[in-house]
Amino acid sequence: MFHQRLGCSSISFRHQDLATALHTMRGLGFEEIDLGALPGVCDHVPYVLDAAAVEAVAAVVISSGLRVRSVNGDIGDLNATLDAGTREARDRHLEMLLTLAAKTGAKALVLPCGAIDHDPLRSLEEDIDLVAAQLIHAAGRAAEFGVELWTESLHYYRLCWNSERAQLLADRLAGSDVGFVMDFSHIVASGGDPVDFVDRFACRIKHVHVRDAVAASDDEPGRINLSVGNGEADFAAGLAALRSVAYTGHFSLELETRDVTHDERPAAAAKAASFISDLI
Repeated sequence: MFHQRLGCSSISFRHQDLATALHTMRGLGFEEIDLGALPGVCDHVPYVLDAAAVEAVAAVVISSGLRVRSVNGDIGDLNATLDAGTREARDRHLEMLLTLAAKTGAKALVLPCGAIDHDPLRSLEEDIDLVAAQLIHAAGRAAEFGVELWTESLHYYRLCWNSERAQLLADRLAGSDVGFVMDFSHIVASGGDPVDFVDRFACRIKHVHVRDAVAASDDEPGRINLSVGNGEADFAAGLAALRSVAYTGHFSLELETRDVTHDERPAAAAKAASFISDLI
């Protein structure tokens, strides 16, 4: 029904419990998902993640019959300086997320690109150095579990919120195994161009999130929570750019939107999936 490389993030149906969200996505015709594990955004995976919780979530996902492309998680502010206790807690959380990714057959764990704040905690250079070091460390741990480590390298609400900062992060990650997730909505909201993002980071892009957005103006911040077609994202140009660099990764509808009701979400997801499938 939809393109085989197009999946749907469980974040799209974050208002439903995990089993119901999986049932909804499968019923719409999706065969692949991203599993949302972002505290405060999607509660499908408990933030306090122990071995029992991992087993419980994995069992629900496996029983759905859906493939998992990635687990989209968060282990805290990667530009924060940690003491021994908080570092140990972060490492435990990372291990549990990687265990979940491995148990569900996910290709990768996705982590953010810094704290939810554009302002650095020290200097921008120092903070991005620390984010890169944390991601490289996480990638090393991920390899032990047989999964990859990706980062949403441009996130409108986080430290690396525009193309210039994403470039600074990419420079520090050169030669590492950390892949990039391209998100149309965050690029557009920051005033960036998806085609420019592809030109900059083509060889590092491992996955693509699809949602629409409106760019920030002098008077208003950017808005990322829009259904496909209700914003300014040029999906045709962005997907053509990806084809031009022989991108072979997958795409996921991450429809954390606020312009439809919950009852309208299944139809909106199906409409977006058909539109994007044609462009892929």
